[in-house]
Amino acid sequence: MKKLFNLLCMLFVFNALAFAQLESSSENGPEITFEKTTHQFGKIPFNGNGTYEFLFKNTGNEPLILSQPKSSCGCTVPEWPKKPILPGETDVIKVTYKNTNRPGSFSKYVTIFSNAKVNKEVKLYIKGTVLSEPTEALPTKDDFMNNASPLNNNRN
Repeated sequence: MKKLFNLLCMLFVFNALAFAQLESSSENGPEITFEKTTHQFGKIPFNGNGTYEFLFKNTGNEPLILSQPKSSCGCTVPEWPKKPILPGETDVIKVTYKNTNRPGSFSKYVTIFSNAKVNKEVKLYIKGTVLSEPTEALPTKDDFMNNASPLNNNRN
């Protein structure tokens, strides 16, 4: 009986050590943490700037490597760092919406792929509304004549 008890105790200790080893090894690795994953542009002027930089940090303990992101359409273009991001370092992923000459609302995303231990794929969203092209009102003949006439000087 004593041998069985010792055997069970040793088995329990080995299991506990093995589980602790697995637990500590799963904590190693890179991790990507974004300041925010959605940017609302609001209203963008026609042909305006549709670019935003998403700030992120490697909160893991190994270098973070980003691979080529995938955009939801050809009008959304990502720029990402090609070099490894060391633990504790920050960097940006620049996302540009190229169709700021097409009025109307938009909602696009870019999927970021990395070697992160948890968030291997993260979607970054951009949303907004491109305003219509401004139309310049040309003066009419009547407006020009009324404002240009020396007889029509309304001075008080």
